[in-house]
Amino acid sequence: MSIAVVTGAGSGIGRSVALALSEAGWQVALAGRRREPLEETARQAAGETSVVPTDITDPEEVRSLFEATRDGFGRVDLLFNNAGSFAGGGTPLEDLPYETWRQVVDVNLTGSFLCAQAAFRAMKEQSPQGGRIINNGSISAHVPRPHSVAYTATKHAMTGLTKSLSLDGRPYRIACGQIDIGNAATEMTARMQTGILQPSGRLEVEPVMDAADVARTVVHMAALPLEANVQFATVMATNMPYIGRG
Repeated sequence: MSIAVVTGAGSGIGRSVALALSEAGWQVALAGRRREPLEETARQAAGETSVVPTDITDPEEVRSLFEATRDGFGRVDLLFNNAGSFAGGGTPLEDLPYETWRQVVDVNLTGSFLCAQAAFRAMKEQSPQGGRIINNGSISAHVPRPHSVAYTATKHAMTGLTKSLSLDGRPYRIACGQIDIGNAATEMTARMQTGILQPSGRLEVEPVMDAADVARTVVHMAALPLEANVQFATVMATNMPYIGRG
């Protein structure tokens, strides 16, 4: 039985991926800030799960998450590093409060690093050695939206984190890949149904895709043997304004 940790598992992409992994036979540790949404994900899951409320910006809580997973399930085979914040999205750069910038950096970058570090340690120490980390990048790891400096900067940084983890994990059979997601239908993208700011200055409705389509891709990446790795994958609503954006 393979063991996964999914952060941000109480909603959106995180819930969809956790449920898809469970359906595929994984045991899943569900992490997120609030217990109630995690328990709802657990109720929907097909297999065994654990609910571990976690603030991923707190090193001690992250350490406890991975200790609880290893104590309960025996090991860690997969981390889906998914939790993130779009705080400050839509605010012009010159008006973005420092506190908002720090919040986004703390969650999207520092939190992802802390979870990856804890997973890396567990995967290095366990027997048999190894595992896989999949980072949730975003289309914003490639191109920004208007007024998204904090989110975009952290998602570009996520690509560097992915590459460093891939390199440093080689001696220990730790693979790391990244999935860059565009316009999956979640709470975060609900505004795309009413119109979202384009580089031209116009508001336009954008197409979205089902989050389950993203989850299937993560399950495929996770199921590969550790000798194979999807380094980067882009999964997006087919007609979203990404190719040709500008």
